[in-house]
Amino acid sequence: METNTFPGRYESLADISEFVLSAAKAAGLDENATYAVQTAVDEACSNIIEHAYGGEGKGDIFCIVSHTPQSLTIVLKVFGRPFNPKAIREPDIRASLKRRKEGGLGLFFIRKLMDEVHFEFSQEKGNQLTMVKRKEKVP
Repeated sequence: METNTFPGRYESLADISEFVLSAAKAAGLDENATYAVQTAVDEACSNIIEHAYGGEGKGDIFCIVSHTPQSLTIVLKVFGRPFNPKAIREPDIRASLKRRKEGGLGLFFIRKLMDEVHFEFSQEKGNQLTMVKRKEKVP
């Protein structure tokens, strides 16, 4: 398990991506899975900065990575505003751009890119997003 703390700023996204890239390589993920993990973490961290913290520089993002022979787990922990992921409706991606409602695409992409996505909210322990990417089985 490896942990790193990043300032909740958009300029931290590149450093977070590098941290996750290193973990994905250590876990033995292929190129496609690594890209999916980096994209999901980038989206999650952007949402944390914008929504949980309400802007840049208002809190830190704690990133914990661990892996098993079968998967990579990324935990993002923050002390910002919680939200109810069940209240976010899945976007109608078939609707035209004019008719499509704002919001929800980030969470939609995170769920599509990762194999498992779990949220936990606690005033004492902070808000935690756990994402798991399993390794592809080689035939």
